Amino acid sequence: MTAFHTVGIIGKQDDAPRVLSTIRRLLTHLSACGCDTRLDPLSAQSLLLPERAMNTARLGGWADLVVVVGGDGTLLHAAREVAPHQTPLLGINLGRLGFLVDVSPECIEAYLDQILSGEFYEDQRCLLEVDSGQRTTLALNDVVIAKWNSVRMIELEIEIDGHFVNSQRSDGLIIATPTGSTAYALSGGGPLLHPALEALVLVPICPHTLSNRPLVISSHSQIALRLTHAPPEQVRITCDGQIELDVPENALIHIRRSVHRLRLLHPRGHDHFAILRAKLGWGGYQHAGSLC
Repeated sequence: MTAFHTVGIIGKQDDAPRVLSTIRRLLTHLSACGCDTRLDPLSAQSLLLPERAMNTARLGGWADLVVVVGGDGTLLHAAREVAPHQTPLLGINLGRLGFLVDVSPECIEAYLDQILSGEFYEDQRCLLEVDSGQRTTLALNDVVIAKWNSVRMIELEIEIDGHFVNSQRSDGLIIATPTGSTAYALSGGGPLLHPALEALVLVPICPHTLSNRPLVISSHSQIALRLTHAPPEQVRITCDGQIELDVPENALIHIRRSVHRLRLLHPRGHDHFAILRAKLGWGGYQHAGSLC
């Protein structure tokens, strides 16, 4: 008996043959398993299945499970829509560097059978909520405040839980979740955080003071940022590299952990460190077995 009866499918937002062929395989196998399916509107249009179309924001409320076909970018978009419904996500990796989408398209049917029968590993990922003073939105990876259309540095005042931390001159600041620690924050010199940690990391972007280093704090902390000595029109807030927010003049920007969490499903035997080794190209000898 299947653990999931209604399945939403969100594809990478293009009509690449590999994406469409993978979705067709999913539809065929899910139908054979007795699951009712719906597609995001663009995928439904590309596959000439308009009767299966459902708005992405509604899929999370309708489905028992949402399957994402694409790369991490596709999953980031889906996560912000689905997480408020507490609907689990499964990622089929058609990208290049999937830390989040870890099911190979060559193994779709076998992995789906496992997951539909309830054999899977689930971890829950925290999201950030950012309030720019004009708009509030979510981010799974990171919130970045950075200079825009200018070569000049910006200056930020940073507070954590009401305590002044510093006034920072830099190209910007990355506030990342453990999930986002392998993204922009890693490129900026930040540490890798295990997904199970209740922590956030603040990573300065090209700071003027070399002693300004990444800072790891509790995920329960409340972060407040204020822009100083830079025109607001030269600064942008970016969430997951996908959503851009303007910075209102004299606004206090609030960033905190969201009350929503993403339920991310993996095939049985999921190994976070194996993914790090594969994706980051860590070398070393072949491991012979457990040290325990």
